[in-house]
Amino acid sequence: MSSVSVPKTVRSLLASQPIELPIFHPVALKLQRMLANYDFTVDEVSLVASEDMSLASQMLKMSNSPMYMGRSKVATIKEAVIRLGAQQVINLVIAASQASVHSSTHPAVDNYMKEMWLHSHGCALGGRWLALSCGMRGVADETYLAGLLHDVGKLYLLKSFENLVKAGEIDSDFDDDLIREIFETMHVEQGHRMMQHWNFPTIYCEVINDHHAEKWDRVNKMLAIVRFANMACHRVGLGLKHEPDLVLINTEEAEILDITDTQIVQLEAMLEEARASILEG
Repeated sequence: MSSVSVPKTVRSLLASQPIELPIFHPVALKLQRMLANYDFTVDEVSLVASEDMSLASQMLKMSNSPMYMGRSKVATIKEAVIRLGAQQVINLVIAASQASVHSSTHPAVDNYMKEMWLHSHGCALGGRWLALSCGMRGVADETYLAGLLHDVGKLYLLKSFENLVKAGEIDSDFDDDLIREIFETMHVEQGHRMMQHWNFPTIYCEVINDHHAEKWDRVNKMLAIVRFANMACHRVGLGLKHEPDLVLINTEEAEILDITDTQIVQLEAMLEEARASILEG
């Protein structure tokens, strides 16, 4: 779909919204900067992650879910850092913060937010599972974060749209066709803009920029994984799209990653389990 199909006035207003919209929690951003600079200790990560108690509680809840839990539950942030590692704890703090911002007092917007969170978290879990299943354990945690944030541009656009409607600058009752058209044409560019603004590492910016691109780096296995996890979520209906006729085994990504039919069945089962877990949470 061409970007000019979105009304120019709407596109201009959305693109001019402040980049500091509440997309990332300050604690999550602080941890991300620590990780990007490779400058942290277990105690430092634990201290920063504990700055917001509601966020810390949600992170602990996630770390003790069946997706992450070891033989015994972790009771403190420091235990989680030691058990799971700093990268995964930072991932979970960012995930907890993203869960908290995927909400709205407007019923229609809140419905979009919830579906978007289902998709983003499902893609994160699916990406991590695929990395482990495809023998790329060393990038599993990074792939989780890439999957979590691949559609962050949609969150930014929806919050921008909501702000403009509240301010009376856009007259809309959140028309479904317009919202989907805005997502389709603008979410990649706006997501990439945001990630660069917040100085996220290039590996994440590349995934956001190319997760729908026709021309993309076939050597970038993390990108291939996120693209495949994204399609898998669409196939099982995890999020705003449901494309049950997608034949995942025939995709270029499946060929690059050497994915089997058995792995696809297991991935889809894991995503269905993730859906139930997220909805219960």
